[in-house]
Amino acid sequence: MQWRSHLPWASWGRKLRGPFWPPGNHGQFLFHWNQPLEARSSEFPFRAFIRYQGNSVGGPAAPGRPGQLFRSIPVMESVHRYRRSLGEWFIRLPREERQFGPTFSLDTGHVDPVILESTPDELLRPPAEPALAHPHPPVERHPLALSQLFDPDACGRRVQTVVLYGTVGTGKSTLVRKMVLDWCHGRLPSFELVIPFSCEDLSAPGPTPISLYQMVTRRYPHLKEVLPLLDQAGPRLLFVLHGMERLNLDFRMESTGLHGDPQVSAVPTTIIVNLLRKFLLPEASILVTTRASAVGRIPSKYVGRYGEICGFSDTNLQKLYFQLRLNQPACGPGASAAGAVVTPAQRDNLMEMLSRNLEGHHQIAAACFLPSYCWLVCATLSFLHMPTPVGQTLTGIYTSFLRLNFSGEILDSTDPSRTSLMAYAARTMGKLAYEGVASRKTYFSEKDVRACLESGVSTEEEFRLLHVFRRDALRFFLAPCVESGKQGTFVFTVPAMQEYLAALYIVLGERKTAWQRVVKEAVEVVGRVGEDVSLVLSVLAKLLPLRMLPLLFNLLKVVPRVFGRWAGKSREAVAQAMVLEMFREEDYYNDDVLDQLGASILGVEGPRRHPDEPPDDEVFELFPMFMGGLLSSRNRVVLAQLGCPIKNMDALENAQAIKKKLVKLGRQGLPPSELLDHLFFHYEFQNQHFSAEVLSSLHQLNLAGVRMTPLKCSVVASVLGSGTHALDEVNLASCQLDPAGLRTLMPVFLRARKLGLQLNSLGPEACKDIRDLLLHDQCQVTTLRLSNNPLTAAGLALLVEGLSGNTSLTHLSLLHTGLADEGLELLATHLEQNQQLRELNVAYNGAGDAAALSLARAAREHPSLELLHLYFNELSPEGRRRLRELEGAAPGGAHVVASLTEGAGVSEHWSVILGEIQRNLHSWERGRVQRHLAMLLRDLEDSQGATLNPWRKAQLLRVEGKVRSLLEHLGGPGS
Repeated sequence: MQWRSHLPWASWGRKLRGPFWPPGNHGQFLFHWNQPLEARSSEFPFRAFIRYQGNSVGGPAAPGRPGQLFRSIPVMESVHRYRRSLGEWFIRLPREERQFGPTFSLDTGHVDPVILESTPDELLRPPAEPALAHPHPPVERHPLALSQLFDPDACGRRVQTVVLYGTVGTGKSTLVRKMVLDWCHGRLPSFELVIPFSCEDLSAPGPTPISLYQMVTRRYPHLKEVLPLLDQAGPRLLFVLHGMERLNLDFRMESTGLHGDPQVSAVPTTIIVNLLRKFLLPEASILVTTRASAVGRIPSKYVGRYGEICGFSDTNLQKLYFQLRLNQPACGPGASAAGAVVTPAQRDNLMEMLSRNLEGHHQIAAACFLPSYCWLVCATLSFLHMPTPVGQTLTGIYTSFLRLNFSGEILDSTDPSRTSLMAYAARTMGKLAYEGVASRKTYFSEKDVRACLESGVSTEEEFRLLHVFRRDALRFFLAPCVESGKQGTFVFTVPAMQEYLAALYIVLGERKTAWQRVVKEAVEVVGRVGEDVSLVLSVLAKLLPLRMLPLLFNLLKVVPRVFGRWAGKSREAVAQAMVLEMFREEDYYNDDVLDQLGASILGVEGPRRHPDEPPDDEVFELFPMFMGGLLSSRNRVVLAQLGCPIKNMDALENAQAIKKKLVKLGRQGLPPSELLDHLFFHYEFQNQHFSAEVLSSLHQLNLAGVRMTPLKCSVVASVLGSGTHALDEVNLASCQLDPAGLRTLMPVFLRARKLGLQLNSLGPEACKDIRDLLLHDQCQVTTLRLSNNPLTAAGLALLVEGLSGNTSLTHLSLLHTGLADEGLELLATHLEQNQQLRELNVAYNGAGDAAALSLARAAREHPSLELLHLYFNELSPEGRRRLRELEGAAPGGAHVVASLTEGAGVSEHWSVILGEIQRNLHSWERGRVQRHLAMLLRDLEDSQGATLNPWRKAQLLRVEGKVRSLLEHLGGPGS
């Protein structure tokens, strides 16, 4: 395990809740395997010991002065330089942590881990009953604070060696990192010198002999002046051995002899063993961290205290962790450039929703028992709701999450196979995850879990590896279900992890029967030796009259091709299943996959489902997204580091099979939410050439009604912004767009011919971006719909600048945009500067007679304008009469539509007017709509009395019936 920060610890104040764990015994299956092979304890009694002091020792911050051991000035200066360099090294955070803000560090807040003291008897006691159904009675264990780790034991004996153990994800690395940083900053006064070692580093050189002093100075050259004083430091010298499971320690005397001189070279494991034996520097204090399966490698007689790191067993700890992470200021060039800044109110709302979900003791609270999953929740929320780095994907977050926890991890260092822990998890947990996706279930019985874990285990070595995995990592992936009616079952710790592991299981090629594996290996052998055998057969065919040799020669060439086609059929079947999952008709009208992901973390607002109601069918729409993301080159590089390599040819063949199915099924019209899911798949894949080929047939982008968050805008812009073919229509009506979203989507707008931005609450600020779009030299928008946005006259002043310099726009809708008289007058003044406009809709803008007449005169004189909509404005009967007179005064010019009638007949545009009313009936002001409908009804009645033509009367009665129907729907007079 490398030195890295998995997670900073955090803490909470007073009024802490009790530990979170579901009642009952259904968690015994997981915790049964959290004990050594020779003694599996029964139940895991959680008790929280929490305090927050700002440092890891609980006392006031002591000044950074050395104690009485280091008195000389050269030694004091060496220790000071060592503190500074060590602090600079340990304060460095991996790239995944820097996304939470430039000010985030372990020193900004810290929660002491919940540590429960264990005894050798509890760890090594043989089980009374091997069956899971008869566990041991729970044993009360006492909590430990970090400041109490080296306190005397119950018998008053001094504790010199402490072993802290825990499963993957409990925060062992962060605990060590924080303790070292506390010492560097003078907040660990119990020790004058702390020397940390990474056991992964110690295991790297192999059996090269080295002395203890060389081990220290090779890593920390500033301590050369201090080496002669190490044997005098006594218990105030602390060695930290992190990741002891990486070392194959052997305490037998015939294997590791006694070694007491720190200046004499020996194998690194010999030095570590003699440090733990207290034969080398016997007075020094030692802190060891290790995975649970390796606790028994150190004989208990050499250990003064055992402590189990148990994670965040209290929801208040989880809350503070989320506050420290999510309240960091945004950083990075992408955030400022896009202008998508998260306000404090939005952050508070996010935290409030998350807190409510945690307090409800939902499954997320069980997941966040492990600090690692708190990191994953924070990273996912940041990805969904905050500015993210360019190119960051959801698959990349999950892959980075696994790298933070499993990078360099070997399942068992004593096993010659050196199996990667992540590769083993992908094979076992991936099988369980995929079977769940295939059968559409997320709840697994103990029998299901056993079947996947023990599948193919037949030898003692395989059983031992399985036991190590159960103890160290099973709890990382599975958790007992806390939902009512589902007790006794298990779920993946977070729902999306099931879909990620299922996708990983597929792309790694693990979904093969035993027969398929044998055939594949045989074909590979034939392929390797085929050329040599073919050469020999060709020579023999020339020397001997054997007619069968050419046939054998051709068969050797055919076998790999046949298997390749067979494997290709298998890949096509997987691609078919993936695409069908993406385009399931049952999911057509649910939320898009990003909203589903957010709801799984923040909860669903509104009434809960009644327990007696039948549950909805499980949805696995993230599964195809993860499959595409795992095939991207960036994630394949990280997976190779985890021991899960995906071959380039396999990735290429999988991508070709997926493309074939996507091109075939992607041509059908998709609802807006499913279309966004389709685009999100391409965003995760991160292959522009692939996306350009698949999306070449997409000509209409209809995302109406989809809540376009900054992330979704980035997804659409990233996938479609670099295309070359024009989009006939881009419909973003009622998408909650803001100016930042408009700027992000600008590359897509430049490809659109028809652009719908209605019902988005866009104000005058957004008009700046629309003006820039209209003035862009690549703009090809012919129809622009801005109706039902509060643009006002201030925004129109910016729009007319764009109209003056635009040469493509022919249809502009400003219906219900709050222009009033000022806006119509402004349009009348600048209308002549645009010579291409053919239709202008300024209906329902509250304009009076004078402004409407002024704009109508300008429209009549315009060389290209054909239609002007003025209905639903505040026009008096006299104003409507003057508009009719203006239109009849001279032939030609724009046709002005102000009512449902024209003289004694029905206007030819009556269906357009009623259609607009019908579409906006529930979004417009009810009283105002009723008043205008009543005016239109009077106009129809007046026209009926003014004509004797039965055909006209029938048309008027037909339209009158539709108006009365609308009034009846609104409950107004005349219905």
